[in-house]
Amino acid sequence: VAGGTASGKTTVCNQIISQLHDQRVVLVNQDAFYRSLNDDQLVSVHEYNFDHPAAFNTELLLSCMEKLRRGHPVNIPSYDFKSHKSIEPSRLVNPADVIILEGILVLHDFHVRNLMNMKIFVDIDSDVRLARRIQRDTVERGRNIQNVLDQYSRFVKPSFEEFILPSKKFADIIIPRGGDNDVAIDLIVQHILTKLGQHDLCKIYPNINVIFSTFQIRGMHTLVRDVKTTKHDFVFYSDRLIRLVVEHGLGHLPFTEKQIITPTGSVYSGVVFCKRLCGVSVIRSGESMENALRACCKGIKIGKILIHGDGKNGRQLIYEKLPADISSRHVLLLDPVLASGNSAIKAVSLLLSKGVPETSIIFLNLISAPEGIHAVCRKFPKLKIVTSEIDSSLDKNYGVIPGMGEFGDRYFGTD
Repeated sequence: VAGGTASGKTTVCNQIISQLHDQRVVLVNQDAFYRSLNDDQLVSVHEYNFDHPAAFNTELLLSCMEKLRRGHPVNIPSYDFKSHKSIEPSRLVNPADVIILEGILVLHDFHVRNLMNMKIFVDIDSDVRLARRIQRDTVERGRNIQNVLDQYSRFVKPSFEEFILPSKKFADIIIPRGGDNDVAIDLIVQHILTKLGQHDLCKIYPNINVIFSTFQIRGMHTLVRDVKTTKHDFVFYSDRLIRLVVEHGLGHLPFTEKQIITPTGSVYSGVVFCKRLCGVSVIRSGESMENALRACCKGIKIGKILIHGDGKNGRQLIYEKLPADISSRHVLLLDPVLASGNSAIKAVSLLLSKGVPETSIIFLNLISAPEGIHAVCRKFPKLKIVTSEIDSSLDKNYGVIPGMGEFGDRYFGTD
């Protein structure tokens, strides 16, 4: 949460925290990472620019935030605004489900921005900010009005225009009126709650889309995962799950608005989806998804990729047959199981070599292992993955656990 001095950042943060009362939330203030002033700087403290990026120990801030994101506790410095030094004791901060970083320059640094899943800028009138700063610095920090005004005109205002205001363009959400904007804060809280309800990997990788689980979907997974399920039932319920995944994947395609006339003579404002599509199945289990794709997209072209390999390494492209104009199409890559991710990386790399933009690839599968998601999303952060469930891990043979066995063998009856 960024914004100018006294813009209401802390108020916004506290309102978000109060509405997330049932969640584990921690607030980290960038002010805690001010560099301690040495004796020479303290002598001429009124000449020091506290609103300049160099005033903060950004390296330490990054280190602390990275540890918190990895689930480790950290010691946050305690900064005294009267002595202008970090003092003991430091503050022990434990990891939480939601970590809020607040400060005037948290959107200025590229590396800090990249750690954030949501970037907010609190925007409020400069006169209001000045009035609030005068009140805060005189009452809370023991300064006189003349020094506050002098510091504002010499350092605060120029730094805001040079460093803070330009960082506004990096924000995902801009909140006018700060803490008085209840609607904006409610929307932010609802977004956070939605993310908290997702799988942990969806909070890390925004390009993962897991179909909302219902008892019907859970029941179908129970049947296709059961070792005692007959081939007929396995195929039937796999086809139903595949159809849901395909339709969900199609919902991520671009569209244009279109008005049509209904049989009643009324006007209906609808949409037309992108028509330049093709499917690409990873032989052979990916071929099980072709019928569902054809049922949803009449006359769609489907390419084939055959990748061979044993275990985790040694993936080799054996065969490929793709539409000649694939570079101009949105591609639905089909493979029911994402395990280690090596086959998927090989397939996506081939598509990229054919000129397909990474943003034009949607990878559809039924189940995914965390190892495969990490591998694919780290290498291709702009590619979308649509799956119906994320499993727990891989076994020593790189099979998905709990998984559903060798999907191709069970589907085509060759087990």
